[in-house]
Amino acid sequence: MKTATLIILAIYIVIMVGIGFYTSRLTKSADDFMLGGRNVGGWLTAFSYGTTYFSAVVFIGYAGQFGWMYGISAFWVGIGNAVIGSLIPFFLIGKRTRLMSNHLQAKTMPEFFEHRFASKSLKTASAAIVFIFLIPYTASVYNGLSRLFGMVFDFGENGSTFIIIAMAVLSAVYVILGGYKATAFNDFFQGIIMLIGISTVVALTVKTKGGLSSAIEQLESIAGAEKLGSLSGPDPLNLLGVVLLTSLGTWGLPQMVQKFYAIKNEQAIKKGAVISTFFALVVAGGSYFMGGFVRLYCTLDPSESGKELIETVNGKPVYDTMVPALLQKALPSALIGLVVVLVLSASLSTLSSLVLTSSSTLTNDLIKPHVKNFTEKKQLTVMRIFIAVFLIISVIIACNKNASISTLMSYSWGALSGAFLGPFLYGLFMKKASSAACWTSFCTGIGISVIHMVLFSMNISAFDGLKQSVIDMGLKLNLLSPINAGAFAMIISLIIVPVVSSFTKAPDKKVVENAFSALK
Repeated sequence: MKTATLIILAIYIVIMVGIGFYTSRLTKSADDFMLGGRNVGGWLTAFSYGTTYFSAVVFIGYAGQFGWMYGISAFWVGIGNAVIGSLIPFFLIGKRTRLMSNHLQAKTMPEFFEHRFASKSLKTASAAIVFIFLIPYTASVYNGLSRLFGMVFDFGENGSTFIIIAMAVLSAVYVILGGYKATAFNDFFQGIIMLIGISTVVALTVKTKGGLSSAIEQLESIAGAEKLGSLSGPDPLNLLGVVLLTSLGTWGLPQMVQKFYAIKNEQAIKKGAVISTFFALVVAGGSYFMGGFVRLYCTLDPSESGKELIETVNGKPVYDTMVPALLQKALPSALIGLVVVLVLSASLSTLSSLVLTSSSTLTNDLIKPHVKNFTEKKQLTVMRIFIAVFLIISVIIACNKNASISTLMSYSWGALSGAFLGPFLYGLFMKKASSAACWTSFCTGIGISVIHMVLFSMNISAFDGLKQSVIDMGLKLNLLSPINAGAFAMIISLIIVPVVSSFTKAPDKKVVENAFSALK
C-alpha cells in the first residue's frame, strides 16, 4: 500500500511542479503574478474558488469534529457552504468587485480600502491584519495534512514535522514559479481529484456499513446519540454558528474575494457561480456527510470492538484523529493513495492561495509605498521572498500540536471576516460608508477574536479570574466556542458599519463618485 501511495504522490508532485514551470513563462509582471492579468475564465475561477475554500481543515478537522457532535445534520454546513458561501457571493459581489477593483486599480483588499475610502492608514492596518491572521489558517491546513500522512505512513512525531516542511516546500515551489496562474491551473487539476475522491470516500463510508438506511439505523442505535441520525440534529443553534462562520465568512476573506478581482468578464462570473456551487455541494456536502458517520468507525470506549479507539486529551476526544480513523476502517488499502492525493490536493490549493494573498498584500501594501524605485522585478522578488517567510512562520505554528485544526481556522476566519466583511460589502454598495466605520469594524473583529483567544484558548493563568467572571456574569451567550465567536464577529461587522457611517463623515464625494462610476 505504501509503495503504491508513494508512486501516486510522486506523479502528483511532478505534475504540480511542471505546471509551475509552465506558468512561470506566462508570468511577466506583478499584475500577472498577483491576479493572472485579470483574465481568468469561469471554469478556472470556480475551481480556484472552491479549492481555496475547502482543504484538509474541512475534510480532516471540521468533518470529524462536527460529524461527531452533530451526526448527519452536519450536512447542513455543506449546504450553507454551497448556497451562502459560493452561489450568493458570485452573484451579489462578483461583478461589482471585478468592476470596482479594476477601475480603482486595486490588486488586493487593503488597496481596495485605500482607494475606496481615501485612507492610506486603512490599507496599512488591513495589510497587517491579513498577514498576521492568515498564518493560523495556514497552520491548520498543515495540521490536517500531517494527521493524514501520519496515519498512512506511521512516521511518528518527527515524521509529522518532516511532512509539514515537505508540503511547505512543495507549495512554495509552484507558487513562487508561476504566481496566480500556477495556482489557478493547479487548482483546476486538484479540483478534479477532489470531486472524484470525495465521491468515492462517501460511497464507501456508507457501503461498508450496509448502505445508507442501515448506516443511519446503526447511528441512531448508539446510546445517548439517537438524534445523530436526524437531519435536525442534536444541537441546531450551535450548528447554525458553524454554518455562518464557514459560509458567510467567505464574503470578507481576502483570499476568496481576490478571485473576483482576477475573473475575466460577467459571463465568466455567471458560469463560475454554477460550477462553484456544484463543487461545494459535492466536496463540502460530501465531507460533512461522511463525517456524520464517524461514530460508526470511532469510539472512546475500549470495550467496543470493530471500532478505532481514538485519542483523548483530558478526557475529551481529539477530533482531528477521527476522519483518519474512519478512513482506515472504511477504505480498502488500495484506495488510501487516492485519499492522500485528495487531501493533499485540497490542502495545497488552499495553501497556494493563502501564501499568494499574504505575500502580495505585504509587498504591495506595506513595502512598495515606502521604497523608491520599486520596479516590477524587485516587487516580484520581494513577493517570492515573503512567500518563504510566511510559510516558515506557519510551519513553526503547525508543529505545535496543542491547538486543534478547527480552533486555528475559526480564529483566522473570525478575525479576518469579522474585520473586513462589513467594510468590504458596504464599500461596494453604500456610498455613505465611512472610513471611521471601517476602523470600528477592524477593531471589533480583531478584538473579539483576540480576547476570546486569550480567555478561552491560551490557558493563561493570569486571566483565570476574568474568564470565570465572564462565565458567571452570564455573558457566554453561546460564544465560548471560537466558532460561534467568529460568527458573532461577522454579524457585528455587518451591523456596525451602517450604524457608525450614519453619524460619521463619509469619504470625499469625488472619491466615492469615482469608485461607483465603474458600475455605470
